[in-house]
Amino acid sequence: MKKGFLLLVFFFTAFSSFSVPLEGLISDGYAKQLRELKRGQIMEVQFKTPAPLLLPKISELKNAVTGNISELNPNIMVETLYLYLKPEKLRSDADNWVPEQKINVFNQLMAISSLTGIEYYSASRGIMRTFYEYSAIIDNPQSKKTLVDPVYTQIPASLNLYARQKDLTFGDNIYQYNFTASKNTIFFVQENITALNYGIIPVIGKGNLRSVLAVIDCGNSILIYAVSMVKAVSIPGFSDKIGNSFSNRADALLNWFDNRLDGGL
Repeated sequence: MKKGFLLLVFFFTAFSSFSVPLEGLISDGYAKQLRELKRGQIMEVQFKTPAPLLLPKISELKNAVTGNISELNPNIMVETLYLYLKPEKLRSDADNWVPEQKINVFNQLMAISSLTGIEYYSASRGIMRTFYEYSAIIDNPQSKKTLVDPVYTQIPASLNLYARQKDLTFGDNIYQYNFTASKNTIFFVQENITALNYGIIPVIGKGNLRSVLAVIDCGNSILIYAVSMVKAVSIPGFSDKIGNSFSNRADALLNWFDNRLDGGL
């Protein structure tokens, strides 16, 4: 898998939802490329004044991504498209995504604690390195009481939660996750509640990192779209470091979720 992006989790409405053909979500060229690639992943990294290049054609998702871009005015953006092929026994041409599949996938994404100990490729060190030393859902940013990963029997239409994640690169931080369920997609917006530091250097202020992760049922496959938008401090040569870091982290997170899907569907 090509080295790629940060971050992590999503879902579908409790009402009826419908799978969407891949060509109805992205360009024919991207669809063909995803199907031909061994791991089915495309990534774009942009700097200065980025604009989404891989965004699927889902109105609610588009509004969330473009709204955050407008609010944040990021100078770094890492996008990823990933195609997960369902196990053969779960593939179907039917319009409806089987409720059991949706709930299983949702609960796999809620397994925030399982991110503890995952690794990513550190380009600066040229080695695999621990991504999250610690990862857990918490009750709120003040008391930071650890909660067990929730398990749902019915997917909520919306959900807000907090997570504490100790990153060996950017330190011990609190993030807010806002989940939204639409007709055929579930996505979340992640925002940093605390500032991120690179060593002793404050590089990403509070609220200046927004990540969106979406999952879309395509019948025989699942399309995953992820984007991280960053408004980082302007330090010569630092944007490239952050861009490389987030792209490699995206790769680690997609590997994590790919493995969760393999065991959770």
